[in-house]
Amino acid sequence: MKVFVDTSALYALLDADDRNHSSANATLNSCLEQDTLLVCSNYVLVETIALIQRRLGMVAARRFCLEMMPLFRLYWVDEEVHSAALGTLLVVGSRDLSLVDCTSFELMRRAGVDTAFAFDRHFQEQTFECLP
Repeated sequence: MKVFVDTSALYALLDADDRNHSSANATLNSCLEQDTLLVCSNYVLVETIALIQRRLGMVAARRFCLEMMPLFRLYWVDEEVHSAALGTLLVVGSRDLSLVDCTSFELMRRAGVDTAFAFDRHFQEQTFECLP
């Protein structure tokens, strides 16, 4: 099984004060125990590192890069995926939906991934199954 990992889950894993921290840890441990293939995009990583660096500092950002990033198979957003996602963002026209989310949805559909490890409601709105 493949599971796409979103920034909302990654951040919850690292921030002990995040309301989803315990649930995120349990979900990650379950995925690892079941040998689930965890995937994410280079856009999610950029967004996550920026968020961690700003909110938790460089020690946490370094820990994420060295200890957590190796757990994920990386999907790279190319020009075609970026253009499709940007088109979706502009058509939807919502301030709440990000370009990173739109690239995640596009990559998931292209790769046949229907499950996300995410605490972002947009994944459910796009009909993806969400963990936890």
